[in-house]
Amino acid sequence: MAGPLSDLIVVERCDTPAGEYTGKLLADLGAEVIKVEPPGGVSSRRHGPFVEGTHTSLAFWAYNTSKRSVVLDDSPAGRATLDELIARADILLGTAAPRELAASGTDYTALVERHERLIVVSVTPFGLTGPWADYHSSELIGLAAGGPLHSCGYDDHSIPPILPGGNQANQMAASFAWCGLLLALIDRNRTDRGQVVDVSMHEACAVSGELANPYWFYPRVLVQRQTCRHAQPVPTEPASFLCGDGARVYFALVLADQRAWNTVVAWMDDAGLAADLVEPEWAELAHRQANYGHIGELLEVFFLLQDSETAYREGQRRGLPIGPLRSFEELPGDEHLQARGFFVEIPDGERTITYPGLPYRFSSFSAEPGPAPALGADQGALL
Repeated sequence: MAGPLSDLIVVERCDTPAGEYTGKLLADLGAEVIKVEPPGGVSSRRHGPFVEGTHTSLAFWAYNTSKRSVVLDDSPAGRATLDELIARADILLGTAAPRELAASGTDYTALVERHERLIVVSVTPFGLTGPWADYHSSELIGLAAGGPLHSCGYDDHSIPPILPGGNQANQMAASFAWCGLLLALIDRNRTDRGQVVDVSMHEACAVSGELANPYWFYPRVLVQRQTCRHAQPVPTEPASFLCGDGARVYFALVLADQRAWNTVVAWMDDAGLAADLVEPEWAELAHRQANYGHIGELLEVFFLLQDSETAYREGQRRGLPIGPLRSFEELPGDEHLQARGFFVEIPDGERTITYPGLPYRFSSFSAEPGPAPALGADQGALL
């Protein structure tokens, strides 16, 4: 069955992960996303890692599944062809900064006035207006200037904040662009008119600071980054424990949760490792809080004397929120992801590539990513 967006035509002029991922979200659900590339292709085609023995960029694949590709230069003929594509599109998706738009003679507002149902989605580092609108940015700058990076790192604050992996700033910008676009489509159904949706990665990060925002806005308290746990105004208990097999599990023991405390003590006692935690004074929250160092030492020994898989399974069986710290290379073998069919095999010529599927399931239609396009693969069919 066709995806819910199969009636939409999208012209994508994007060369950043934020814009390309927004287009991927549309394409994987059925929209016809026409990726307009310059001669030689967008820069992500030249970003590694590459499939061994080829020039196929897995970075490009990651953000461009299910799309089509055409190549247009900046000549009068190329601009005229682009205008023709935009004229029959529902959505124009772009990542150009105001300076670049002005240089190319592109005016989003004028486009929407000329094509009344067109929705323009602009995904840029700092938005289309404001004093920073033409500033250059990156994943690291996005998280740093937007605030989240302050909360990422280790207990040792002599070490600078640590950049989290996974293109988080770009992914956040794409998520807000996706939401903004859906709202614009709903509004178009009501008014029969398009509009410009201006998405800023800076602002997407600024509203994604988790506890940092409310702590500062109201009690005027700064949170402090902590190793492998949420940044808080005051230090909290360690939550990452090394197991006997060299792997780690994550277990945040909330001392105020009496049920969780009783469960942990019973589990440790069954293993003969509860020591004095079974004594009556430990039933009092104030005593536990004042002596957490002792609890932490016993927990470290407890987890070191079992392997991570046993700790994970037994902790979950007892109703505790405990989980393994997986590396990305372990995920394809994860039994739960396998059972849900998360990873899919996508054909690419004579080979297939194992690829992460979509993070949602639908009961009325199926959806999964298709291959990313070769450069200019749809030139003849579309132009």
